[in-house]
Amino acid sequence: MRYEGNMYRPPSEARSYILQATVGCTHNRCTFCGMYKDKKFKIKSMEEIKDDIRMAGEYYGDIEKVFIADGDAIIIDTPDLIEIIELLYKNFPSLRHVGIYASPDAVLKKETSELSALKKAGLTIAYLGIETGDEELLKEIKKGVTYDEMAEAGKRLRKAGIELSVTILLGLAGRTPKAIDHAKATAKICNEINPDYIGALTIMLVPGTKMYQQMEKGEFELPGAFEILDEMRIIIENLDLKGTEFRSNHASNYLPIKGRFPEDKNEILRLIDDIIDKNDKNYLRPDYLRAL
Repeated sequence: MRYEGNMYRPPSEARSYILQATVGCTHNRCTFCGMYKDKKFKIKSMEEIKDDIRMAGEYYGDIEKVFIADGDAIIIDTPDLIEIIELLYKNFPSLRHVGIYASPDAVLKKETSELSALKKAGLTIAYLGIETGDEELLKEIKKGVTYDEMAEAGKRLRKAGIELSVTILLGLAGRTPKAIDHAKATAKICNEINPDYIGALTIMLVPGTKMYQQMEKGEFELPGAFEILDEMRIIIENLDLKGTEFRSNHASNYLPIKGRFPEDKNEILRLIDDIIDKNDKNYLRPDYLRAL
């Protein structure tokens, strides 16, 4: 298969065949993200995509899971994306899962009927990077959408019946009092969307990004491990969800957690409180083992 540049996928797509249908990200201006800075966005030709699917069949044989990359593949015109998904199911009889990254702006460009058609074609799950629910912070990190637009994108995917996994970013407000506002607003937007999954990541600054430059100038300070735990606790305490699975199993996190809401909420809070009370870093993932 012919990949252009580094490939990225959510942790839950670890065993998926990655089909690169787009290159880069349509937005690519978030101050914290360095994933696609070396790529200029483009949509691959249908001929290239079909050829990659054919080669994947020759190389891997039958496939059960596919992740459509790069950062914003849902931007592809709906008829073309439906054709790609249907071709995947035609070529791989055991296929049961097709995932895709979805930027909020790209989702909002599609009608709910288009998203429903993608669901009917076999799109299983979409991954939406919320990062924060704080309106001011969304502007600062140049996310490109407002709180209301982000919430609408999430709800539109849910209404279409596509499983939704949202990403939130711990430590995004830095070591400032705004971290509390960030945590509470993030819980609020998650409650409004009520996604199937919430994946928590912890901020790790990448050289060359705007936020890394802000840190070098003393304009941004990374929170400590227990400050991150405090922030995560505020988020969890304020979550009011039904049927949502919360995960912090990404390698960037200090404390791996997995549980369903609402039934596991109190147990998760007790675990975090116990570790905060112990104030012992031996219970946390050491920095040298953390990674993006």
